[in-house]
Amino acid sequence: MMKSLKYVIYREEEFFVAQCLNVDVSSFGSTIEEAIANLKDAVALYLEDEDTGRLYHPVEDAMIGESTINA
Repeated sequence: MMKSLKYVIYREEEFFVAQCLNVDVSSFGSTIEEAIANLKDAVALYLEDEDTGRLYHPVEDAMIGESTINA
């Protein structure tokens, strides 16, 4: 069954990190393309387990924001 994935990509030192918004899974790669491919593989493996497959939730719209706090 095909599932739509929404993800955020950010740079962390020399790697790109891809974090899925549908399930609590992330991965990384040396390039953006590699990070996305690794994330897709990781999410597919994660959802193979019947128990964790129920944790998928669809994300219709996504935004990235940035703010500052005094901490």
